[in-house]
Amino acid sequence: MDILKKVHREITPLSAEDSFLVFDRKKREFDFPIHFHPEYELNFIKNGKGVRRVVGDSLEEIEDVELVLVGPNLHHGWISQNCDEKEIHEITIQFHSNLFNEELLFRRIMKPIKEMFDRSIHGILFSQKTANEMYPRISQVSKLDGMDYFIEMVSILQDLANSRNQRLLSTYTVDRNEFDNSDKIKKVYDYIQANFHNKITLAEVSEIVNMSSVSFNRFIKKRTGKTFINYLNDVRISNAAMWLLEKDQSISEIAYKCGFNNIANFNRVFKKFKNCTPSEYKAVFEGIKRVL
Repeated sequence: MDILKKVHREITPLSAEDSFLVFDRKKREFDFPIHFHPEYELNFIKNGKGVRRVVGDSLEEIEDVELVLVGPNLHHGWISQNCDEKEIHEITIQFHSNLFNEELLFRRIMKPIKEMFDRSIHGILFSQKTANEMYPRISQVSKLDGMDYFIEMVSILQDLANSRNQRLLSTYTVDRNEFDNSDKIKKVYDYIQANFHNKITLAEVSEIVNMSSVSFNRFIKKRTGKTFINYLNDVRISNAAMWLLEKDQSISEIAYKCGFNNIANFNRVFKKFKNCTPSEYKAVFEGIKRVL
């Protein structure tokens, strides 16, 4: 399958202090490459009939509504393919693989969730009945705060774990040896997240992972699909986009806070990554992004 020839390791915006990351957005098409990450991902899609879903070695066209749980490091992605809908509603919820530690998961009350997590290494497709029933609740989680948010998410996971007619998608499970370099890319990510507001050179980041600049650039291109400069700018623009929506700051303040020395360069790079200017992005963005 040609679409699986380039599979990228995604670094999610979740920090060690975060519990859940929720994206709630409406879009015309899916344009994110097939990827994997160590976090769990719950993905709900409405108005997606004809979209092609890739989870591990499973490749299928989806129905109008679907709900899938993808386990850590399992390749996955959605491709517009034969979908003609003008407004696809996607809600993606990501959370750390260690959010619920082993001691908690081995409690009797958590058994259904633990068993669901164990099955999710194949990817789990929930029934359309379950997806439709869960939609009102999943669509509201981004509007909750604090413990209400956390408790509702645990309740949703519990109800999904006990739901009927679940189907495993991928026939293979993840070989953890495939991800030996994940620690290196995570080390790079942590350093860039802590320092992206400053000038960062290829040489200094290469030194962190004990590589030459040439070897490191090849490494990061293979693992993320981006050159070092594009990867750094991607991190900066991702943070800028989040702050444009969540913080009451001017565009110029956010530009400097994200490591750009002048507003013109910020606008140019932002438009390259987001296909619109920062002001346009802030004005027309229809979705919600919440980290808690």
